[in-house]
Amino acid sequence: MPKPRAVRLALPVVLALTTALATGCGGDDKEQGDLTAQQLKWKDCPAPSAAQGGGEAPSPLPAGAEWQCATMKAPLDWDEPEGDTLGIELIRAGASGDKDQRIGSLVFNFGGPGGSGITSLPAFGEEYAKLRTRYDLVSFDPRGVGRSEPVTCEDDVQLDAYYQQDATPDDAAEEQTLLDNVKSFNGACEDKAGKVLPHVATTDAARDMDLMRQVLGDDKLHYFGISYGTELGGVYAHLFPKNVGRAVFDAVVDPTETAEQGSLGQAGGFQLALENYAKDCTSKVEDCPVGDTAEDVQARIAKLLKDLDAKPLPGLGQRELTQTAATNGIAQSLYSKDFWEYLTEGLENAYDGDGRILMALSDAMNGRNPDGTYSNIQAANVAINCADDKPRYSVEDVKAKLPEFRETSPLFGDYLAWGMLGCSDWAVDGAADHPDVSAEGAAPILVIGNTGDPATPYEGARKMVESLGDGVGIELTYKGEGHGAYDSKNPCVREAVDGYLLDGKEPKARTVCS
Repeated sequence: MPKPRAVRLALPVVLALTTALATGCGGDDKEQGDLTAQQLKWKDCPAPSAAQGGGEAPSPLPAGAEWQCATMKAPLDWDEPEGDTLGIELIRAGASGDKDQRIGSLVFNFGGPGGSGITSLPAFGEEYAKLRTRYDLVSFDPRGVGRSEPVTCEDDVQLDAYYQQDATPDDAAEEQTLLDNVKSFNGACEDKAGKVLPHVATTDAARDMDLMRQVLGDDKLHYFGISYGTELGGVYAHLFPKNVGRAVFDAVVDPTETAEQGSLGQAGGFQLALENYAKDCTSKVEDCPVGDTAEDVQARIAKLLKDLDAKPLPGLGQRELTQTAATNGIAQSLYSKDFWEYLTEGLENAYDGDGRILMALSDAMNGRNPDGTYSNIQAANVAINCADDKPRYSVEDVKAKLPEFRETSPLFGDYLAWGMLGCSDWAVDGAADHPDVSAEGAAPILVIGNTGDPATPYEGARKMVESLGDGVGIELTYKGEGHGAYDSKNPCVREAVDGYLLDGKEPKARTVCS
């Protein structure tokens, strides 16, 4: 069911959606021989597929550097490496500096789970220009995502209805409807992607990355993980500690939490971000158009959502802005301070009876394109999370936890608590209560926590450092807003990350940037 993801979304994606207001791979193939010896056939990247989100082929980087794409074959089932294979789609931009200064490949994962690295890396490519002086920038669509054997579930028309449903039921009938809808969605996933569903866990993706390291010709995996990408990086470090090169974890997922604890943590994170947004809006010299005080802003938002539960507003096209869609759109806007102006405009318009901007923000969260098609980001998100997370929650479990969620966040508590039903009747058992990221013997990993992060609360960075083990994690704190620190362009953060990745210079443990 719809829920905030731990994923970094490019501002141009939201801009494209708000502007609209005015305007497979060979899973049956057998791969003979050693997969580590395969030669990648790099070529110009095509336009993104529907599952990747559609759009135009990636534009060249400044100075004309071209993006290239290739397909790497990996075992469908890592327990049967000689069996069927699937294709893992890769993208790269070659190092821009002197060849004798090149370190190797720097592999990125931007989070989700479910985010396409093929579309994300070009969107953020210019931000990593300095890193490209010594690295080939590389990313990929993890298995189940984008062009890498994508998991698909319901069709576009069904998804429109699914993402507008009442995800915060008020009585027994609404509870049953929600549960039935979740089970129907999950059943569609099994019907359409049954063969790949048992093989999309984070441990599978980590093994793919080690194969990728070898196929790219690197002795060590140099890695930049953002959001869920930090969990993937931690699992890789656990499985292959001796193969870890220079690595950075930014916007860190707490590896010690169960799915329930993670949802509760997100409730607190989004509540904090909302409070910070409200304080920012009402502290400006000009009047805040959505409230007189920070408390007034939150009270008006709460009233808006209550009113939408009874009577949705006109949205985009024939769709209405429901309570669920509005909550989703508000959550999306809290991922970055760059989005706050859209939240203000969206709320102001909604108070005047126009739900289009909040719906456009919700569409961005759900992977809906202006033409009505959906990427597979949410389907992949559910599939990977349900493959990873062992607990399965019932309606009774959720109702028992609602008071704690509501106390943590009056606005997002119900929404995230009911989201725990997402793996109901899933076709595959979950792997564990939480990931194992212990990585004794791994090279140092720079772990960055952001005090204002809504999706991966700050405390997760310290937990990641502790879980990696003595001498592995190097903790750095960024006192800022938004999901992630490096993209804030904070000079202190940039200096620490660039210094480590480019020159191997380790920052002092528990450095604080503000």
